[in-house]
Amino acid sequence: MLLQVGGAVPTTELELVAVSSVATKIVLGVLVIFSAVSWFLIFAKMVQFRRIRRAADLFYDATQHVSRLDDARESVGRLLASPFTRLFAEGITFFSEIHPGGLAKDPASGATLTPTQLEALRMVLETQVDAEHDQLGRYIPWLATFGSVSPLLGLLGTVLGVMDAFIGISVGGSGNISAVAPGVAEALVTTVAGLAVAIPAVIAYNIFTARQNFVAAELEGFARELIVTLAREGRL
Repeated sequence: MLLQVGGAVPTTELELVAVSSVATKIVLGVLVIFSAVSWFLIFAKMVQFRRIRRAADLFYDATQHVSRLDDARESVGRLLASPFTRLFAEGITFFSEIHPGGLAKDPASGATLTPTQLEALRMVLETQVDAEHDQLGRYIPWLATFGSVSPLLGLLGTVLGVMDAFIGISVGGSGNISAVAPGVAEALVTTVAGLAVAIPAVIAYNIFTARQNFVAAELEGFARELIVTLAREGRL
């Protein structure tokens, strides 16, 4: 190992990486890949949740001023697809399949749901909410994986680097601080890299998980509001 047998002593982090062992470079290479994928997922999920937030605002703007579900269907039909529009469409489609054109009819004409049909409607809405929740959480677990694996991978690189440093000391026959310090510094580079990958990944995972659950809770609330609206119109 050059650090211990007379090579030039590195003075910067880049020089440490340049003269590091093959094992250390492999670990750093894997961590660089983890970091690139992690940041790609972070930016992708940020864009996704921002779009969903804007779609939710447009959805509520389109539905809060209408008094009947039939009018709401026309307003929502002009919006781009989102978890909220898909949930609304599932509920309305279910009702329309049971009572074709039922929303446009007067409840007195028989366009109402029986208790069994109401329970089926609840199941349809719950299934759609679960599907949207799973879709929102797509790829988020990878951030947790990177956050947990990267420090361990960095520790592996550190252990391998320390072993290599001791081998270099043994070969060089010197154990003074000037011989030991570069090898130890090289070994710690992978630990720093592992933490640099893990910290933003874990933070992003927690943030996105909270947003995922928040949107799912909003969907559940809207599903209940849809049933309440059906009851208010006398369709239950």
